[in-house]
Amino acid sequence: MRRILLVSLVLGAGVLGAEAQNSQPWYDPNLPIASRVDALIGQMTLEEKASQMVNQARAIPRLGVPAYNWWSEALHGVANNGLATVFPEPIGLAATFDDASIHEMGVAISTEARVKFNQSGGAHADHGLMQGLDFWSPNINIFRDPRWGRGQETYGEDPFLTSQFGVAFVTGLQGDDPHYIKVVATPKHYVVHSGPEPTRHEMDVKVSRHDEEDTYLPAFRAAIVDAHAESAMCAYNRINGQPACASDFLLTDTLRGAWGFKGYMTSDCGAIRDIYSGHHFTDSLAGAAAVSLKHGVDTDCADFGEGPVAGAKAYSDAVTEGLVSQAVMDESLKRLFTARIRLGMFDPPAMVPWSKLPDSDLDSEAHRALALRAARESMVLLKNNGLLPLKKTVKRIAVVGPLADQIPVLLGNYNNQPSRAVTALDGIKAAFPGAQVTYVPGTNFLRQLEAVPASALKTADGQPGVKAEYFASPDLSGTPSMTKTYPQLDFAFRGRGAAPDAPGAQSARFSGTLTPNESGTWEVGLATPNTKLWLDDKLVVDNTIAQDTQRGPKTVEMALQRGHAYALRVEQTPSRGTPVRLVWRPVAADPQADAVAAARKADVVIAVVGITSQLEGEEMNVNLPGFKGGDRTNLDMPKEEADLLKAVKTTGKPMAVVLMNGSALAVNWAAANADAILDAWYPGEEGGTAIGQTLSGDNNPAG
Repeated sequence: MRRILLVSLVLGAGVLGAEAQNSQPWYDPNLPIASRVDALIGQMTLEEKASQMVNQARAIPRLGVPAYNWWSEALHGVANNGLATVFPEPIGLAATFDDASIHEMGVAISTEARVKFNQSGGAHADHGLMQGLDFWSPNINIFRDPRWGRGQETYGEDPFLTSQFGVAFVTGLQGDDPHYIKVVATPKHYVVHSGPEPTRHEMDVKVSRHDEEDTYLPAFRAAIVDAHAESAMCAYNRINGQPACASDFLLTDTLRGAWGFKGYMTSDCGAIRDIYSGHHFTDSLAGAAAVSLKHGVDTDCADFGEGPVAGAKAYSDAVTEGLVSQAVMDESLKRLFTARIRLGMFDPPAMVPWSKLPDSDLDSEAHRALALRAARESMVLLKNNGLLPLKKTVKRIAVVGPLADQIPVLLGNYNNQPSRAVTALDGIKAAFPGAQVTYVPGTNFLRQLEAVPASALKTADGQPGVKAEYFASPDLSGTPSMTKTYPQLDFAFRGRGAAPDAPGAQSARFSGTLTPNESGTWEVGLATPNTKLWLDDKLVVDNTIAQDTQRGPKTVEMALQRGHAYALRVEQTPSRGTPVRLVWRPVAADPQADAVAAARKADVVIAVVGITSQLEGEEMNVNLPGFKGGDRTNLDMPKEEADLLKAVKTTGKPMAVVLMNGSALAVNWAAANADAILDAWYPGEEGGTAIGQTLSGDNNPAG
């Protein structure tokens, strides 16, 4: 859902003239902000005003207003925008009980955000998806039901802890400059929003007023009243009959009334449309726009469903149809442009404190050290019968479990990509340099898929790589607008934007041959939505179904023969900017037996098991035993991993279990039979270092 959008509206907006900027009062930093905002809004047409009501706010060249996308993320690091420091997932941060470190993390994230903003053009440039300074973080919902897939994004179930961490994070992000906001923090999802994921667009949550005030509202009140968050996000669901984005009690009486909130409110993506199509609270999209405006919702994330053009039209229609006055729209616009001015977007860069931050502040060693400190503090020792700390003199360690050598499990969700990350396996090797460390995954379940290497790919004429053809049409019709050759299809981490090296492409075809280096059963697929894969002209993977909710690769198991050149074709129709990634891995015949054999030769076994954000998360297309739609259907350890633990323990070797997870795991068997259990959560880029240091005693989670 988060990886498939292209900010098409900003293209072709034209270069903003310095003359247009300098001559306008809204670019005059000597005037009061209110005067600047009023002057700007007073010059806009109704259509121009409506174009600012959606997250993809269009450029208004005649007024010198750049395009701006309000949607950026920074849950535990600047997200979905290339390289950045990745801190532990919030549920793991909650286990630190260290709000001072959370504040430091917020400062580090906002610094990296400003560096990225400057690199993408600075204050007066057009800014697209995930390139702005308004961050839809933190998630301070209450993790009441342990089956909720997004609980990993929260600080847990305690309103007080969540309040303290929310304040620390918001103040760290926004800074303490008296004139400018460093970045805008947007606590979400206001307010009674804790799953289930599959029904969030139409469900009505019945909750007592006491529970609202005692459980769900305190963290938001702290973030708004104490931390002065400049923004907030309303949720998808209804609460006691009214949509969260059109609630009298939550928005009018509490947020704007009792709390005196002066900032802007954004909807979750598609939540305004849900007022009409999911909750049937109004009889039209324009009616949904009107009722949300009347309740003080200022910008509509309209990327899903109707899209930003139709979304903006709903607001102008709401005015022309008499459903809401233009004066109400103007009040929302005042809040939005006040935020942009306070972020320094209409001022000379020299006046803004963070306009000259060095690139070295991005992914810096200081931030990496902070990520390690947070990971170390997040470790939770659930059991120890004396096995830990392992002696540094241990000679042979068998590491088993499918998550030990994976980077994605460290990063959780809503994450960027670090320049380097330490897996659990690497951390264990570093902590015990004198030991012989043997790694056997022990399952096929949850094994990481790798990009098909360049050595296995050739073009149709026998050259290394894959031929790429990009088309201006959405259905591969016509002549390719561009043709290129790539060594492999592995564009997962090249950042957001147009298809690789082909801006404006609407569809794409990739072709060549795929030749395995060994015979056997392979899992082959695509880690990209909106794509299809053919091998020898047979459609084997269709990843166009439910593309907005697909998480992780879609694959198929099939027999492949060594040396056979399979005709390869991948099509993306339409191509909306998602980088294409072709993945595979060999399927082990008896992985559990391999793990048992390794355990027999070891002095101690370390099992790294659990779940990942490919199984739990936001509205996902996942339906496996124990997991459905992003949520959990039970709390059990996945059967394949539970069986692995039992099989390895039959060797009689001492065993430490390291859990990777963003929600509760029932580990009753391990609690009775393992010698030690360490909960490591999704611990961020330095997670493996923290795990190794904890197992060796260099880090004491109880200290």
